[in-house]
Amino acid sequence: MKKKKIIGAFLATALAIGSLAACSNDDKASTSGDDGNGKKITFWTPFSGADGPRMKNIVENYNKSQSEYEVNMQIVPQSDYYKTVDVAFSGQKNAPDLLIMHTDQLTNYVEKNLVKDVSETVASAGIKQEDYSETAWGAGTVDGKQYAIPLDIHPLLLYYDKDLFKAAGLDPEKAPVNREEFLEFAKKLTDKSKGQYGYVVPTLWPNQFIYPTIFYQNGGEFLKDGKPDYNSPAGVEALTFLTDLIHKQKVSPANVQQDGEVNLFLQGKNAMQFNGPWMMEQWDKAGINYGVAEVPQLGTEKQAVYANGHNFVIPATVKNKEKLAAINDFLKFAAGNTLEWAKSGQAPASKAIYEQNEEFKSMVQQPKVAASFEYAMFAPRIANWGQISDPLWAEVNLALLGKKDPKQALDDATKKAGQILNK
Repeated sequence: MKKKKIIGAFLATALAIGSLAACSNDDKASTSGDDGNGKKITFWTPFSGADGPRMKNIVENYNKSQSEYEVNMQIVPQSDYYKTVDVAFSGQKNAPDLLIMHTDQLTNYVEKNLVKDVSETVASAGIKQEDYSETAWGAGTVDGKQYAIPLDIHPLLLYYDKDLFKAAGLDPEKAPVNREEFLEFAKKLTDKSKGQYGYVVPTLWPNQFIYPTIFYQNGGEFLKDGKPDYNSPAGVEALTFLTDLIHKQKVSPANVQQDGEVNLFLQGKNAMQFNGPWMMEQWDKAGINYGVAEVPQLGTEKQAVYANGHNFVIPATVKNKEKLAAINDFLKFAAGNTLEWAKSGQAPASKAIYEQNEEFKSMVQQPKVAASFEYAMFAPRIANWGQISDPLWAEVNLALLGKKDPKQALDDATKKAGQILNK
């Protein structure tokens, strides 16, 4: 999930396509959804981190569960994933039969008619809307049609250092639930003589999750009447709150560079941080005595949390009936067998897992992720959100670095995004 710089993107994409093409030819896998080998399907995922082996296990378990169909899973690195998907879709060569797509990317492909309405797939596979989180299912709906079957929702979470809580006289089993408590805790946890801070404010990633969470909690809308509304009172208040943590409350160091808050957390110098559920295995491997909780309500209006999601989608070119039957069968299996996915720290969107599975309920982090489903909010439903939001993240960064006033930064972001939208 983590956003990374792309070095040699063109070469990497070309190599990825070449590798996938070779693999497809060797395995006689699908290249256009109609290769005559309908019992074998090619499944692309961006799970190049610790989550990759989890999905691989699900696929292997499916293949072992029956002998009629075979799923061939291929991992494309996250940094190159959508470039590789675009290249495959542009020529419809070496395209997958099934792929994972993030919620904030879905509209891009729906508007270009590149992914299939899965209503028939859902019906024939016996998959029911009511078997999934309402929030997750709705995220795959565009203009009343269903284009995705959800795998998970991954919202922002609060991680905190239990040892630092104890040392500060705080209950290590009690996380802050609102702004007042958060500020109180952060001040008690800050000890500059030790280089220790209550909450380290990142200036880059994962602000694409943190700032929208407070923005939404303030009742903000990124797009209003079809126009960017970044500089609304809700937006200015959210960004002012974050900058004040550095310059006014002084519970955070200034000029935190990429991953600075993570490194300080690992060193026991950052008491609280916001990040995604994908961080769990890193904390576990580091042996940190940490707690995890739902994000507190730091905004002024309501509880909300920004989230993204992983979804299963089918390319529009897949028309082979036997291949579609194979996809249906795998998706039906996945709906009831994604407990393995939860072991990566995620919460599957299937109610059979997060509401009914006792092993899932006994996990520490994952039920807290699922508890956020009902108030999770996503990026605006617009095809080019990534491009329109780029000025926002750049200006938020400048404000957090102290180079711009929050209001001026958001005024500039709104203006730049409007120019992009009107091109």
